[in-house]
Amino acid sequence: MTERTTTGILAAVTVPESEGRAIPDAATREVIGYAPVHTTDDLDRAIAAARAAQPAWNALGHEERSRILHAIADEIEANAEELAELLSREQGKPLNGPNARFEVGACAVWTRSAADTPLEPEVVFEDGPARAEVHYDALGVVGAINPWNWPMMIAVWQIAPSLRMGNTVVTKPSEYTPLSVLALVEVFNRHLPEGVLTAIAGDREVGAAIAAHPGLDKIMFTGSTATGRRIVESSAHNLARLTLELGGNDAGIVLPGTDVSAIAQDLFWGVFINTGQTCAALKRLYVHDSIYDEVVDTLAEMARTTPMGGGLDEGNVLGPLQNEKQFDIVARLVDDARSRGARIVAGGEPAPELGPLFYRTTVVADIKDGAALVDEEQFGPAIPVIRYSDVDDAVARANASEQGLGASVWSADPDAAVEVARRLEAGTVWINNHGAINPQVPFGGVKASGYGQEFGVAGLKAVAAPKVISR
Repeated sequence: MTERTTTGILAAVTVPESEGRAIPDAATREVIGYAPVHTTDDLDRAIAAARAAQPAWNALGHEERSRILHAIADEIEANAEELAELLSREQGKPLNGPNARFEVGACAVWTRSAADTPLEPEVVFEDGPARAEVHYDALGVVGAINPWNWPMMIAVWQIAPSLRMGNTVVTKPSEYTPLSVLALVEVFNRHLPEGVLTAIAGDREVGAAIAAHPGLDKIMFTGSTATGRRIVESSAHNLARLTLELGGNDAGIVLPGTDVSAIAQDLFWGVFINTGQTCAALKRLYVHDSIYDEVVDTLAEMARTTPMGGGLDEGNVLGPLQNEKQFDIVARLVDDARSRGARIVAGGEPAPELGPLFYRTTVVADIKDGAALVDEEQFGPAIPVIRYSDVDDAVARANASEQGLGASVWSADPDAAVEVARRLEAGTVWINNHGAINPQVPFGGVKASGYGQEFGVAGLKAVAAPKVISR
């Protein structure tokens, strides 16, 4: 295989300045390259090509499609460093820690998982000669809309199972991180027939057109609850099936008697992975009176000492906010908390010496429900720590949010943790960690955090049409 340089892969997915839109380095704001500006006409052509390519792709069968997915996973790994460097520059996450290299590695893992997960016909009724089976067929063409926080990994969550099940895919990256997804699709397309996978790097008009397009059989979207609601409305015209992974304001509850030193690392990264820019990151932390001060002080010390800076520096594990809009949201929420009398224990201000969009890792104590930092999704490096004295009250407050993506319970008593976990309204409840995902374990939200599941058998079924054969 021809060896490529970083310049080479970037050149493969960028266009001349006169034809494209400038994409900045998240840390320095210097231009990385120019992304193509696709239109709704380009979208129409991509969907038509996907529709034409789908029968032959489906006809290859599961074994051959799985073989191709394994070849793609090998290709991702062969180009991992190049992809990680591009991702780090465009999205902002550092190379090390649970960040860019981790994300690219996850792309290979999830691609292989989609290839290897068995999905056999299910016998749902049998009585003498009578028998009913459920088979799972391709849907047709899948439209996938990706976010900017984990652009490559979430794109793979949408693309790989769809391809495995015999669908073709048109994927739209976020306007903030198009180059990362274009590069990933370029790697995929070294092994795919023409028209099977196309990336359309358009604006919000193109995203809206995907939601309403009559040529799509399935829409997958990861992003805000507000945009998810608009997609539901638009898709009513063509009745496309939906998988929506929407916003989260995940709560964590630390029970009395918990050994704070034992949970500190997992608790910190449950909050601050990807500098807090993760849908299923821990966004509100409820801590019992008896260990409240110890938890606050431990998190604050880790916030002050965990290295933050430019992503290509091997020593950093926290990066900038990816874009100005998100930076402004975090600053507004922290300023509001300060104005309400909350105690800023660590951070609480920008870090301009690091770059324009860096915000210091922030721990806010002595704050209550009703403050914007608690009630709204901050999606950045700031955690409100809320005191409680009664577990039932903490559960009620955790459930008061309209969102229900994830939640967590922290305790030295596994039985007590499970009892609380069963009462929390969330698609996933973790015990003594937050946000850990597995390609074989279903993942999805409840309430306003969306519907439908990804990963494993459930994820394959989500991009397939069930067919009952009765005899």
